[in-house]
Amino acid sequence: MQSGISASQELVAQFNTLLTSDRHFGLLVTITGEALTPLELLTPSSGSVNESSFASNVDALLVPKLQEKQPLYILLRRYDSSPYLVAATYVPDAAPVRQKMLFASTRLALVRELGSEHFRKSIFATTADELTGAGFRKHDAHEALDAPLTEEERELGAVKRAEQEAGRGTATREIHLSSNFKMPLTDDALAALKALDGQRSLVILKINPDTEIVELDNVSDNSSPSTIGDVVRIVSATEPRFTFFRYTHTHDGSSSSPLLFFYTCPATPGTKAIKFRMMYPLMKRSVLAVATGEAGLTLDKKFEVEETSEISEASVHAELHPQVETRKAFSRPKRPGR
Repeated sequence: MQSGISASQELVAQFNTLLTSDRHFGLLVTITGEALTPLELLTPSSGSVNESSFASNVDALLVPKLQEKQPLYILLRRYDSSPYLVAATYVPDAAPVRQKMLFASTRLALVRELGSEHFRKSIFATTADELTGAGFRKHDAHEALDAPLTEEERELGAVKRAEQEAGRGTATREIHLSSNFKMPLTDDALAALKALDGQRSLVILKINPDTEIVELDNVSDNSSPSTIGDVVRIVSATEPRFTFFRYTHTHDGSSSSPLLFFYTCPATPGTKAIKFRMMYPLMKRSVLAVATGEAGLTLDKKFEVEETSEISEASVHAELHPQVETRKAFSRPKRPGR
């Protein structure tokens, strides 16, 4: 998913300062309105900015800036050779859900707009401990456990996983988002989307957190809801979902069957639940692309909410059939005595 938020001119200017001068250690970035904006350049009062001093600079300059409820983008000069930088996205567990979703869906855009060639790696963190000197060393040690793979080896691994899925009777269709991120969609999910043109009225999709495959939520297989309330009762109230509903109804004597899309992302506690929910905003754009492109659907209205309880027949009708304000003609007041 892309949030539509872009880098401000101020951010680009400060990023160039970080990039061209080894006097600065890092740059903190946030989201203000519809733009990525700089918060602060991190500059050591003494000493050098190089690979050997990275851990001490992290503990002295970055850690005191991390807040319990405030997401943050962190760009750090870590390496002595190009690419010099590491990009960290800090989304604490206690942050508001909407901010978590916004920062997660914009993290790729941040690196892309500033130039992905400047960053050697990207890190996603949900606790401040992960961004201490010890936290970075732990991350490095974890990466060292796995032998580095070439691009060809990674592609072969993806092929083998697809073959294993096919052997279990579940063929998958891959949608390439980038060289490092792919969104597979099962063929039965695609077939269900195509059936929304008349054979079925409801399709609910979910992401398998282990395989990162978009699957059909089977609760929608034998369901034929006729009202918005029926849909709300069927959609999971504890996990995110992509829901497509063919809503046949009558309004002011006219019958219509608009196709509605609901993206729901409930606030479920727990670090694992948070990282699971982060997949959905990244996948949403591609799920919609498959629905409109490969399945040939036309979406009449899209709704994005946290809780399923926010969806009601009244709110849907307000979007489908907005009231038109009529202006009354000016009526000249009667003259006195008449």
